[in-house]
Amino acid sequence: MNYISSTNNAALMTQARESLKVKWGLAIGAWIVFMVLVNIGSETILWESEDGNRKTTLDIIGILINGPMSLGYAALILALSRNQSPQFAQLFGGFKRFGVALGAFLLQVIFIILWLLLLIIPGIIAILRYSQTWYILVEDENIGPLDAINKSKEMMRENKWKLFCLYWRFFGWFLLCFLTLGVGFIFFGPYVSVSLAEF
Repeated sequence: MNYISSTNNAALMTQARESLKVKWGLAIGAWIVFMVLVNIGSETILWESEDGNRKTTLDIIGILINGPMSLGYAALILALSRNQSPQFAQLFGGFKRFGVALGAFLLQVIFIILWLLLLIIPGIIAILRYSQTWYILVEDENIGPLDAINKSKEMMRENKWKLFCLYWRFFGWFLLCFLTLGVGFIFFGPYVSVSLAEF
């Protein structure tokens, strides 16, 4: 099957802005809650070493919620990008498929780490390869985690460079967000998310 994307990245970004026009509030709220919850894990369990340095331990809570939250966020953003009527509750819908979401998250992390052990570039390629996993899981409730990852790899075979270029188009915006003392990220995050869903 041919999965080559035919819409140029500039058009995808325009479509994202159109989709966000009257739904910025929902998109921003969902992005903030999502980012807080998936990042809270790396900061919650700390201990002091003998020399007083703080070290972060593996946070079980963070691992358990990351997959379901990623699945729920993908469902909400995908619906928003399609100009449907997403509900904030969709953000937590991934917990209904907890096992699948957790499995997909763990497999992606393992595969990406293994590729990163080789070099940075293979790790980046792996991230691009697996980028469609959450959307695939949203679309097909009967597919398993490994099958979704494999389908993502197939879909991205001819599209990795295009997705990389889409990310690159946001680099300038990313730098500008720092000039706003981080406030700009409130808009930047949803904009990137919806553009990726459009992709």
